[in-house]
Amino acid sequence: MKHSTTQQTRRGHRGPARQLGRTLALVLPVVLVLSGTLAVTRVNWSGNPSDSVLTATDVTSAGAKNAAPRAPQDVLRDQLLTELQAENPGVALTHLQQAVHDRPSLARHCASIARALGRAAVRMYGPTRAQSYARPVCDTAFASGVAAAHS
Repeated sequence: MKHSTTQQTRRGHRGPARQLGRTLALVLPVVLVLSGTLAVTRVNWSGNPSDSVLTATDVTSAGAKNAAPRAPQDVLRDQLLTELQAENPGVALTHLQQAVHDRPSLARHCASIARALGRAAVRMYGPTRAQSYARPVCDTAFASGVAAAHS
């Protein structure tokens, strides 16, 4: 009788450890794949450091507590450049004007954002068509960005 209780006791102690091992064997590969996938989305594969791609991890960076927050003017500039490509420079300039009106702290960055929009408009539409979208948003910064990109 003593022999059977000793074996049963051994099995009882080995059971939870074996179950934990099996659980880790199932969960660990999933965790590794997910962390590897997230790491790959953060890599700039274009080779051009000026190409910034907004990824899902940028939008919800709950897990990225060490990442420095982006400045509001940088976020706005990137949004407007994306909008310029999707719509046209006129829409982007209107939204720039609205953003500066809604958030006056962006006013000091308005001219640099408008110049960036002007340069992007020349790349997309050429100098003549890009200039046709010019309007007095942030003085004449958009037009000066067009002129700088053209010359």
